[in-house]
Amino acid sequence: MTLETNGLALGANPISTIEIDELSGLDQRKDAILSLRKVSVNYGPVQALSDVDLDIHPGSIHAIIGENGAGKSTLLKAIAGIRKPSTGHLEIEGEPCEFSGAQQAQAAGISCVFQEMSLIPDLSIAENILLLNPPRRFGIVNRTAQKSRVAKLLDRVGAGDLDPATMVRDLPLSKKQLVEIAKGLAFDPRLLILDESTSALTNQDTKHILELVRALRDDGLAILYVSHRMSEIRTLADECSVFRDGRKIKTFAADTQSDSDIVEMMLGRSIEAAFPPKSEPKPDAPVVIETRDLAWDQSLTDISATVRKGEILGIGGLDGQGQHDFLLALFGVLKGLEGEVHLAGEMRTDKRPSHSIRSGPTMAYVPEDRGVHGLVQQMSVGENILLVDKGSYLKNFLRPKGKDSKRLQDAIERLKIKVTSHRQPVFALSGGNQQKVVLAKWLSEMPDILLLDDPTRGIDVGTKQEIFLLLNELAQEGCTILLYSSDYQELSNCCHRVLVFYEGKISHQLEGDMLTENNLINAAFNLPLQTP
Repeated sequence: MTLETNGLALGANPISTIEIDELSGLDQRKDAILSLRKVSVNYGPVQALSDVDLDIHPGSIHAIIGENGAGKSTLLKAIAGIRKPSTGHLEIEGEPCEFSGAQQAQAAGISCVFQEMSLIPDLSIAENILLLNPPRRFGIVNRTAQKSRVAKLLDRVGAGDLDPATMVRDLPLSKKQLVEIAKGLAFDPRLLILDESTSALTNQDTKHILELVRALRDDGLAILYVSHRMSEIRTLADECSVFRDGRKIKTFAADTQSDSDIVEMMLGRSIEAAFPPKSEPKPDAPVVIETRDLAWDQSLTDISATVRKGEILGIGGLDGQGQHDFLLALFGVLKGLEGEVHLAGEMRTDKRPSHSIRSGPTMAYVPEDRGVHGLVQQMSVGENILLVDKGSYLKNFLRPKGKDSKRLQDAIERLKIKVTSHRQPVFALSGGNQQKVVLAKWLSEMPDILLLDDPTRGIDVGTKQEIFLLLNELAQEGCTILLYSSDYQELSNCCHRVLVFYEGKISHQLEGDMLTENNLINAAFNLPLQTP
């Protein structure tokens, strides 16, 4: 039996670990636009990248595959001029080169669109896209030329409906990602690096981006493509390189390796099951959350729902149908909320997040954008985990420091966070480990209710499995979980029930045999469901 996960076929039978392929699996070719030769990168005593040889060719899409923490982000930073190699060197068309910063890499024709966006919220779309090289006339920014050029870039990435004068802070996450890609194309690059650039996009936007990437490849552009979605890699890639523990395991032509072989190369082992068996909540479990006629602005209308103790309730539907606002409404963020929220049978009158955190039933909220809303990037792992504390300031100040150390160590071990110590800055962690820190921050003191806003977006299959196991464990311990996910397979395999949102309302409730991926897709488009 085979289990499909994000396009990965995960075999149930154990398979042996594949050895590192030092020869790369492809003949070295002389037409490479960029080459890495024995490149290693160290962060202090930690070797994040080790002896990597890699060739990127014009007119080709080269996919980089691996778990979070495998070295992918460090590889991209080395290529983009952000991190100098500790040993080894880069070559442009066979000539050795050294970048002292990102601007030198851009001048050489290398443009990188990172997973964590670099947009400035208080600037307009046009100002963000042409931040470093705005068109000028007599030394002053030519706003007309700026708007015209940005409009063409937005149209190229499928965001032609956006006004270049719009402030970035007013855009939804999916539109911000499109603006980020347009910004990457503003330099007319020869090599475009896309790091999880579709992870926040709707299906329609993703389809357009994939078509755009193919068109850029056909125009002769070299594309370095990083994604955890194997279906995208299967669709796009000409070549693939798998990384694990900072090493390149193998480079191979697309379609020459099976999904199970790729998973084995990524993890050094097979995954016997991607999703743990669901532990059904007790049918007589008490109702923890009840909403009555919840409404807010134009986003939510007449939301009435109940959730029981120990239940994992899924929130589904196409992006932008009110799911994010529903979770924010429960957490107490939205002002002007209409309707009623009952917690453990009592109507909530204090709707502040601080009350939700400290007063029972207690709530925890894991936001959609971990980099902006979930973490303080310049602080350490330990400081981030301790940001949420239910005690008073005086009580926390007088608490013995040894208690904090044990609490941090327990949190790091429970979530299997890969760190050198809790003093390590959180920005130095991989995306998957950063997400674990966000979870650890809220789970260091067990909440009664856990609100999750697309928690596995942009993280690898191994980390996803660890999160699924954790959610199942928390539900068994009595935690009530609300999980919004853009991945229909996650919803169908992890949740006891799923509420599908359509135009700000709950259009369908799926459970039992009706809870399938096909029905989740049909419900998302408000189409008739299929009876098993």
